[in-house]
Amino acid sequence: MSLPSTARVVIIGGGVVGVSALYHLAKAGWTDCVLLEKNELTAGSTWHAAGNCPNFAANYGVMNMQRHGLALYRGLAEEVGYPINYHVTGAVRLAHTHERMMEFERVRGMAAHMGLEMDICTRDELQAHMPFMETHDLEGGLWDPLDGDIDPSQVTQALAKGAREAGGTIARFTPATGVSRGNGEWIVHTEKGDIRCEYVVNAAGYYAARVGEWFLPHGGRPVPLTVMSHQYFLTEAIPEIRAWTEEHGRKVPMLRDVDSSYYLRQDTYSLNLGPYERNCQVGWASGQDMPEDFSFQLYPDDLERLEWYIMDAMERVPLLGSQGVQRNINGPIPYAPDGLPMIGPMPGVPNAFEAHSFTFGIAQGGGAGKVISEWIMHGYTEWDMWSCDPRRYTDHADAEFTTAKAMETYGHEYAMHFPHHEWPAGRDKKLSPNHDRLIADGAQMGAYNGWERVNWFAKDGDDTSEAATHTWDRSGPWEQRVREEALAVRDGCGVIDLAGFSRFGISGDGASEALRGLITGALPKVGRMNLIYISNKRGHVLTEMSCIRHGEDDFTLMTAAVAQWHDGEIIKAAMPDGVTVTDKTRDVVAMLVTGPKSREVLTGLTDADLSLGWLTHQQATVAGKPAMVVRVSFAGELGWEVHCAPEDTATVYAAIRDAGATPFGMYALNSLRIEKGYLTWKGDLSSDYGLFETGLGRFVKLDKRQDFPGKAALSGAAQPPARRLVTLKVDPGQQDAPYMAAVFANGQRVGEVLSATYGYRVDAAIAITMLDASVPVGTSVEVEVYGRELAATVQENTCLWDADNLRIRA
Repeated sequence: MSLPSTARVVIIGGGVVGVSALYHLAKAGWTDCVLLEKNELTAGSTWHAAGNCPNFAANYGVMNMQRHGLALYRGLAEEVGYPINYHVTGAVRLAHTHERMMEFERVRGMAAHMGLEMDICTRDELQAHMPFMETHDLEGGLWDPLDGDIDPSQVTQALAKGAREAGGTIARFTPATGVSRGNGEWIVHTEKGDIRCEYVVNAAGYYAARVGEWFLPHGGRPVPLTVMSHQYFLTEAIPEIRAWTEEHGRKVPMLRDVDSSYYLRQDTYSLNLGPYERNCQVGWASGQDMPEDFSFQLYPDDLERLEWYIMDAMERVPLLGSQGVQRNINGPIPYAPDGLPMIGPMPGVPNAFEAHSFTFGIAQGGGAGKVISEWIMHGYTEWDMWSCDPRRYTDHADAEFTTAKAMETYGHEYAMHFPHHEWPAGRDKKLSPNHDRLIADGAQMGAYNGWERVNWFAKDGDDTSEAATHTWDRSGPWEQRVREEALAVRDGCGVIDLAGFSRFGISGDGASEALRGLITGALPKVGRMNLIYISNKRGHVLTEMSCIRHGEDDFTLMTAAVAQWHDGEIIKAAMPDGVTVTDKTRDVVAMLVTGPKSREVLTGLTDADLSLGWLTHQQATVAGKPAMVVRVSFAGELGWEVHCAPEDTATVYAAIRDAGATPFGMYALNSLRIEKGYLTWKGDLSSDYGLFETGLGRFVKLDKRQDFPGKAALSGAAQPPARRLVTLKVDPGQQDAPYMAAVFANGQRVGEVLSATYGYRVDAAIAITMLDASVPVGTSVEVEVYGRELAATVQENTCLWDADNLRIRA
């Protein structure tokens, strides 16, 4: 075939993800799209993938993606007229501990929200599903009837057939060799000629980092990807497996022993064992170069690395040891630092997207094609996919960090992600100037976009071991300290170091008008600040920022630490020529000084006018150092944020402490903000929900002349909305309700929890919840918390502490 010289989209990479992207674009009518593959389709990780297809995922966005993809696969063969060797066998997941059973309960609840049925099982029920295993030492398990396995090459070829039939173009044996820009378009270079296009997608699998280098001159960054070595092996045929299959007319269900870290499934009449070993290895070690073409190749066998897992699996399923090894597969697999894929806009690069780093690419490929095609066509996705957005990693994700985190993640592939646990690899990338002082005071740190912040302060004798955090329970060594910190803020004055606020300076003629055309509401007056919101095209929450106005066209915008690249790109794209946008994240450190005695603490330290009202700001000195003093408090008490240069921060912090402020951490701040009904980005504020249902109507000005993004959608939105954000008081139980925990009224699901904690000022467990508007205030409901239904009551106000803001305005 001759290579087209132009296209709307060029996709680089012919694995299951790239082909799925082409399929979804073509099916949506975007037929002028080309996929480039340097070898044959599936030549990378796809060809040697095991092809397991679980719905199970602890991450809500990833589960949505897998659910869509597996539903697509179940009808794909008939749709495109191409045979797919797809076995929906069902699968059991084994739990050795009560904590694992609680994780299963949580995921089962999320699955039910999507219409997926998963069952919690006893040992006997597990045995009935998978008769060849030992169950005597298990706590129980989970059954997913829609789990199974698929032939990776066949499903990719089926998607390719569907893409071609819908008008997409696939160019095999056509390696891309680089990219350039011209007249606002991409030029993708190949050995067979150039293709001019509007959009380009890096779907190059474990070569994605190398392809990413082509975009460095165009604003890109080194792709945070590590290639890992993943092995699985197949036994010789096992007569008992063959007999069972012939008797039942189907394959034996898959088994995942997640506490021991492996999967085991039938392959023809043999067994396929795939461990994720702690003593893992990167694919190409330091000093070894990845070859230009590793198509259809494998690493040498290294079964000694798997010895413990093989022995454990043989004890679980003795049949595994009855036959020899038929074949071992040891191939490259890409890992992002957190093990989740990268799907979405390429950071810093216009009209470029990424769809790579899939550790479970076959299971996620079908849904990934939907997600990336939506990004390209609409600029947003149906589901909030921040967990997979490439912009979630910023400048801290260097090669050292990426490799350390990838090895940690691979070795803990099935690990439980407990709410108070911090993973130790790749830490101390960005430190506050107060870091040494904080550590000396007992700070227990957490990582926020690479910045180290205090979660809580331990005292002598507190258990600060990593093992102590391996619990879903609220109680732990931290709980009493968090209570003390929260009450210190309530009764006196607290101070928290908030290094890492994402911060942008915007100045120049036209800045105010450009911002009015971007945000849903109004700008503050000069000398004031307020919250501003940005909507996507369908009227859902894209982001929230604090807006500080210094002059007519002079602003500081502040946002969450992790939103730095996400929000920075939104701001820069909206500003016209002549308006300067400067990332000042590293130029300033913020400290929050808050509590009824905070004015007393600051009075002797600053020349600021502390009588100025709420939401004002001023330049002043604090402890003799220049600072911006802002009358605001995310804790919901009288308070000020103090913003100063990094070199002055330690002096200012020490003076505030010496004046009587008690240090507190992020756990206490989270408790304080939920009591006030204050929302967090990608916690309560996500693109899954509209501004009106999130309760942000007061920040939407439909009567302003600017046609901000989402204005048309918000103008046509139902009023009142069918759902609304509410606060629940929940029976305390032993755990806080997890994200997406179900809320029931009269046995019917009526909502889901977005964030929850214990409020120490109001002495109650609290959950911020998206609830059907038909459920009135005062209604008794039930919240599903790790399998238990806890009684709760819908509150009149989302703010449970100082609803009239008398304390914050004092």
